[in-house]
Amino acid sequence: MDIDTTQPWGLAIDFAGRATIVEAGHTIYVNVSDSSYNSIIAPDSISGTYAPVTVAAQFTETGANGSAIRGSARTTIMPIGTAMVVPDQTAIQNVVAAALANFVDNTAAYTALAAKWTPSDGDPGDGDGDGDGDGDGDGDGSVDTGSTDNTSTTAT
Repeated sequence: MDIDTTQPWGLAIDFAGRATIVEAGHTIYVNVSDSSYNSIIAPDSISGTYAPVTVAAQFTETGANGSAIRGSARTTIMPIGTAMVVPDQTAIQNVVAAALANFVDNTAAYTALAAKWTPSDGDPGDGDGDGDGDGDGDGDGSVDTGSTDNTSTTAT
């Protein structure tokens, strides 16, 4: 990610601290916010310090059957003494890089998990182990629905 040196945080953000960028083929959502509950930027009335600033980046890629892998990262920038947090032009760049790395790690973890559960003998994984995919365990590929004989025997 290239840093925009004309912007305090290295990226143009909107009034709510949000930005969207495309990096490495992913649309990444960035949020820069303070952790105060006040809309007025002022020192805390008890501690006399300003609120820390959180920089977060996240994105999700989706696939078949509702599958999804997320990449996310967050950092908190603490104020020094009683001064406000000074914007760090590298904070967003570092968080975006960490979110991309998190996505790669999550992709590898899901790939390893899928490989662990992939049947090696052609069995589609329906639980019966016979390889025909019908789930009844007899190996013939037809689903057994039970007896169709409706006759009854009455003991006398």
